[in-house]
Amino acid sequence: MNNEFSEEVQNSTPSEIREDIPQALRDTPDAGTKLGLNPSFLAIAGVTGFVMLAAISGLMFYLAAPKNTPEPQVSPNNSIPPNPENSDSVKKKALLGHLEYPEAPESEIVAINANGRVRLRASAGKKFEQMVKDAGKAGIRLVPISGFRSIQEQEQLFFQVGATRNQTPAQRASVSAPPGHSEHHTGYAVDIGDGTVPATNLSEKFENTQAFKWLEANAARYGFELSFPKDNPQGVSYEPWHWRFVGDRDSLETFYKARDIKPVPTP
Repeated sequence: MNNEFSEEVQNSTPSEIREDIPQALRDTPDAGTKLGLNPSFLAIAGVTGFVMLAAISGLMFYLAAPKNTPEPQVSPNNSIPPNPENSDSVKKKALLGHLEYPEAPESEIVAINANGRVRLRASAGKKFEQMVKDAGKAGIRLVPISGFRSIQEQEQLFFQVGATRNQTPAQRASVSAPPGHSEHHTGYAVDIGDGTVPATNLSEKFENTQAFKWLEANAARYGFELSFPKDNPQGVSYEPWHWRFVGDRDSLETFYKARDIKPVPTP
């Protein structure tokens, strides 16, 4: 009981105290003179104070608590988050395992061989020519076989050749991308052969050539990488001759952004 209430009780007359005490707590006509010693009154006052204190504390905690805090996202059964390459957004852009790619503007395409039939984007072509030159110094003859390919050209290659070979679209897609889904559309992809052993061109036997071994050891220095290694996640047949340029921002985003591939530590 606080001091102010005690002083008020001491300075009050018995009749004034009686009016402040509920009817149920009046024991005798003179009980008011013994208010400070009444156990029932003390118990009720204590309980009332405790309830009020608890209510005030709860209100303060509620006001201080952060609002609209999002609940943590927990994957079902604590499973590992799904691979971004298997996400719905990526699947919608893929066709028979091949991702969709835009066709490079004709104004950005340049020839990279003597007859002008093999072409790449200027940025990729410049690096490819430097790579060919440096490989030549090591006795390696890198020969460009195929570069930029329009969607229309890919359509003929996919359907006409597939029909000639009696291949279903799924079978054809293991060796050739459907139109609109070939890396060659970008102007950044190039098929490479070994000038000393042309019989291995566009064949898995190319991996046994000196040209392929040199590319494995040095292509990254010029911004090139193998597109379809063995057991690649896209399910495309192993193509040791097919390389793509990822040496500038546009080429990097073209091939990597949609798949969200994670960094690979240097061995």
